[in-house]
Amino acid sequence: MANFLFKFIFRLFSLLPLRVLHGLGALLGRITYAVSPGYAARIRENLGQAGYSLESDEGKRLLKSCIEEAGKGIMELPWVWGRSYEEVLGKVLECRGKEHFDAAQQEGKSVIYLTPHLGCFELAGQYCAQHRPIVILYRKPRLEWLEDAMCKGRGRGKANLAKADLSGVRLLYKSLKRGETIGLLPDQVPSGGEGVWADFFGRPAYTMTLVGRLAEASDATLLLVCAERRKNGYVMHFEPLPLGHEEPIAEQINRALENIIRVCPSQYLWSYNRYKVPSGVEPPERNA
Repeated sequence: MANFLFKFIFRLFSLLPLRVLHGLGALLGRITYAVSPGYAARIRENLGQAGYSLESDEGKRLLKSCIEEAGKGIMELPWVWGRSYEEVLGKVLECRGKEHFDAAQQEGKSVIYLTPHLGCFELAGQYCAQHRPIVILYRKPRLEWLEDAMCKGRGRGKANLAKADLSGVRLLYKSLKRGETIGLLPDQVPSGGEGVWADFFGRPAYTMTLVGRLAEASDATLLLVCAERRKNGYVMHFEPLPLGHEEPIAEQINRALENIIRVCPSQYLWSYNRYKVPSGVEPPERNA
């Protein structure tokens, strides 16, 4: 009964205009910040770690925007997953760095799209699934009813989903060998043994090594992609990520993530516990 009720409410919200959902999301963000001290503290701590002073007027405005944008990210999900594929893509107002996206499509070379927890990252995957097959890695949500909605929403266009387990990783390798594309969340904290400690805004964060292994095995093109939320839609951003040999790949990826996050810092998911220590992993020396 509970699952049916949640699905009904989710469907009901999907019928609302996107601007209404964003308004409700801003309110949800403010309420969540007010009633959850731990949530609020993590946002402030992570913003401070990234170098944003919250004492100035500018910092206070950024914090307010971050709180509201986090709520918008939740409330837009029914719309992004529930509306038609054409209607969702129609909300893309502009594509910056489109030449990198177009070149990746025309060359027919395998591509690894890296989508951080920035802006509407659900839209980013759907946008990349327009022209070529793409395998998107995902983690099963805690709420059982949400998985069905999530898989239907993400698995559109030429997208296929792969669970974040050994079978899913194998599928990623196979897709790249066929010259196809894959999508990953590069700032998602991996399980123990699947990452290394690498600085992220000046503090060690347990960072996945999978991206580097996939890139080295396939010689794929790496593109950072995000969908910046705007008043009437979204602006896509594509940035190439050429890998060098001078420093560890995890460090290079985190630095590239920092750069794209600073394009629209208010829309990064600062509440995400990016610096947590996974079970079975030794803390970094400076945090020990």
